[in-house]
Amino acid sequence: MTTSEWLRTLVPLVADLPQDIPEAERYRRLLHTLRTLFPCDAVALLRLEGDSLLPLATDGLSRDTLGRRFKVAEHPRLKALLDAPGPRRFAPDSPLPDPYDGLVDGLHGHLHVHDCMGCALQVEGKAWGVLTLDSLRPGSFSDAHLDVLQAFGSLASATVGAAMRINRLAQLAQSEHLRAESYRRAAGQPERPLLGHSPAFKRLLKDIDLVGASDLTVLVTGETGVGKELVAQALHARSPRADRPLVSLNCAALPETLVESELFGHVRGAFTGAVNDRRGKFELADGGTLFLDEVGELPLAVQAKLLRVLQSGQLQRLGSDREHHVDVRLIVATNRDLAAEVRAGRLRADIYHRLSVYPLPVPALRERGRDVLLLSGHFLEDNRSRLGLGGLRLDAAAQAALLAYDWPGNVRELEHLIGRSVLKALGRQQPRPRILTLTDLDLGLPQAQPAPIARPAPLPSAPSAMGLRQRVEAVERQLVQDTLERHAHNWASAARELQVDRANLVRLAKRLGLHHPK
Repeated sequence: MTTSEWLRTLVPLVADLPQDIPEAERYRRLLHTLRTLFPCDAVALLRLEGDSLLPLATDGLSRDTLGRRFKVAEHPRLKALLDAPGPRRFAPDSPLPDPYDGLVDGLHGHLHVHDCMGCALQVEGKAWGVLTLDSLRPGSFSDAHLDVLQAFGSLASATVGAAMRINRLAQLAQSEHLRAESYRRAAGQPERPLLGHSPAFKRLLKDIDLVGASDLTVLVTGETGVGKELVAQALHARSPRADRPLVSLNCAALPETLVESELFGHVRGAFTGAVNDRRGKFELADGGTLFLDEVGELPLAVQAKLLRVLQSGQLQRLGSDREHHVDVRLIVATNRDLAAEVRAGRLRADIYHRLSVYPLPVPALRERGRDVLLLSGHFLEDNRSRLGLGGLRLDAAAQAALLAYDWPGNVRELEHLIGRSVLKALGRQQPRPRILTLTDLDLGLPQAQPAPIARPAPLPSAPSAMGLRQRVEAVERQLVQDTLERHAHNWASAARELQVDRANLVRLAKRLGLHHPK
């Protein structure tokens, strides 16, 4: 490539610097230009976060790469790039393992990366991350390419800096998240990021950003295993209380006789075995956030005391008449239909309305499309690191099986499946391979059944003389009624599910002869 061609290739990137371009698109253009300038099969942009490098954008690598975390201490090539004062090229016969072996997109078999080079990126005077370039052909890179990469690295750093300045609010939210993570690490809880690119997941993130900054009580709902606790952690991290404790309690994990003590504390002698005064979860969370999982399991007697705390912030420890005041933001979660629990008499109506100020449904994994591959990449990297493997990947049939499965156990089921499948695959390969590929046989998922022939839903019973308009209105009326019942007649939540404006839903209900709020 001549100097003039090289400059013409870079001009669009320079022109993009002052523009308000989405971060993902900015990085995509950066990597596209990189592949145009250099003879490579794959490129990646990774950000340094703690002791790991997180892929932000890739071109030429398998989709699950974006879900991985590359611990710097476990990947000597990445560490060498971070430590080097400038770009570095690795010889084709370098003994250092390449982190992308087996991850180059579209390959069949275990063809390893042969040529690799990259550079560290400095942004605002600090190490920000790395750019990596990989080729399957030995000798693709030369020392002359290092000079070009030196210049391109400066432009890449400017591109990242522009994205950081334009997205300063997003960076602030991230810093709050990191402060919240320090509390979880102090409590011995592993870091578990929220991962996903699907429309359903992006809507969830938007809701988290919206309500996280408030002090509203949030009711997180969803099937078992969707990650409701992770959502609660994200809500806390985005709140003004992020630098205060996040305290969790699983209401279903305790016998009924201990729930009150766990929530509100007790004094010495309150019951057999109470040898000392003890603060409850509400006092421990004072100034921060209390997360109550499986809140539908709370006994009715405890619900009355919980209501008092929510109304006034006042509580009494078990066995004491002394008042304690607490300032706590409450997040609760359940996989039950709380409106049905109210109708069955197992949940007080007043506590239900206090807990469901902002309902936040978490989508099931089957509703998140290709997010299953992103999450699989994250779990694969966890297992690769834990088992000391050089590489861990999914073949095409395994990816197809993951996409076709219904996931009744959601993300938790996927995590357990990946861990189990890795061990099964290791057991059938002797000697132990450097790069392990999981097949659909290792996953052991049931074969997808052919989709049934779609038939129109039966219309509500009606006189045979009913015309088309009346039949359409009957279907609309039934749909609105069913949706309102699922959301306990919360019109805002029902409107979100039906993807209409709340005011429009009210007008539609009025036209259909349904009860609507005044």
